[in-house]
Amino acid sequence: MTTSGDSDTPAPTTSVSRRGLLAAGGAVAATSVGVAAGYALAGQPTEPAAAPEADDSLVPFHGPHQAGIATQPQTHAAFLAFDLRGATDRAAAVRLMKLLTDDARRLTAATPVLGDQEPELARTPARLTFTFGFGPRFFTQLGLMQRQPSGLTELPAFGIDQLKPQFCDGDLLVQVCADDPLVLAHAVRQVTKTTRSFAKPRWVQRGFTQPRVALHGAEVSRNLMGQLDGTVNPVPATPDFDAVVWAGPQTGWFAGGTTLVLRRITMQLDTWDELDTPDKELTIGRRLASGAPLTGTAATDQADFAAVDANGLPVIPPFSHMARARPHQQNDRFLRRPYNYDDSNVESGADAGLLFVTYQADIAAQYLPVQQRLAEQDLLNAWTVPIGSAVFALPPGCDENGYIGEGLLA
Repeated sequence: MTTSGDSDTPAPTTSVSRRGLLAAGGAVAATSVGVAAGYALAGQPTEPAAAPEADDSLVPFHGPHQAGIATQPQTHAAFLAFDLRGATDRAAAVRLMKLLTDDARRLTAATPVLGDQEPELARTPARLTFTFGFGPRFFTQLGLMQRQPSGLTELPAFGIDQLKPQFCDGDLLVQVCADDPLVLAHAVRQVTKTTRSFAKPRWVQRGFTQPRVALHGAEVSRNLMGQLDGTVNPVPATPDFDAVVWAGPQTGWFAGGTTLVLRRITMQLDTWDELDTPDKELTIGRRLASGAPLTGTAATDQADFAAVDANGLPVIPPFSHMARARPHQQNDRFLRRPYNYDDSNVESGADAGLLFVTYQADIAAQYLPVQQRLAEQDLLNAWTVPIGSAVFALPPGCDENGYIGEGLLA
């Protein structure tokens, strides 16, 4: 079995046995959180998601929280990171965020931005959303370190990582999501042009999910490993969701905001395909077809981690992804909104995986405990390699007369 730190070593084949997987778990380091079908929450059954909006609907831009977080995931997403130029001070940052807010306000209302050279491309809303965030260096450069949210914590180094600088960090994040890739591309062009004088591009990462018409009534999409990804999530517009995702009133200007972790995870799909279905399910802890725990029949069933089979072996391996990622306390929870990516080409070969995106009120309190457990042991680690990592604070939303980040910058 390979580790994520040595992707050239052959991975397990169909000869891997159930007992072998159980034994190997003690030696396998973890992958990044969430590549598999999700963690099981004791006492936290999944409720049905809200009915999807029509493809041509508008998602409101204004409100106490930014859109694109509680919004049902759109089919296409682009994550853009920028580094502030040296001359960009606090006053310039105010101008930048006012301009970006105006762009987003117009485009999400199916209205062209000022000076739009292709206004026809702005006429279809396609559930377009913009979500803006600030990285740790944003606060440092603008002299706002005392106002940096305590939950905005750079992730520590993990032995499982093979991080590439072109997919890490960033001062300013713009998350753009839509159901139409043409609408998305146009929106990305507009905000990139707006940002040009204030910041330079650092990276762009694009992803996709299954179109809702292809889900056939399922609540979540599948990832490239064939797994239902995001089986258990807090349900929007509930007290539970509010407690998990939104920063509370004690955080001052950040109340109503959240933090984002983006991990780019390469999947070793060729060697994953060498496993048969039972071995894949033992690695994950869930059924591939239904997303159900190995001890249940439906994706919403609670897992029984104490159950054993006729040979006395745990039905759900203790080093399966599901077992390692499950919360050990109420804080070990967050919202997952993952997107697949496939940048494979003839010259460089396979390059596919997951843009694993999480939202939580506090990274250190909620995300890190789960990630650190997975950094100790996780069977799925043999087929995944984290190559990108970034964290951002997402300010609360704004009203018709405000702009995103006003509470911090004004």
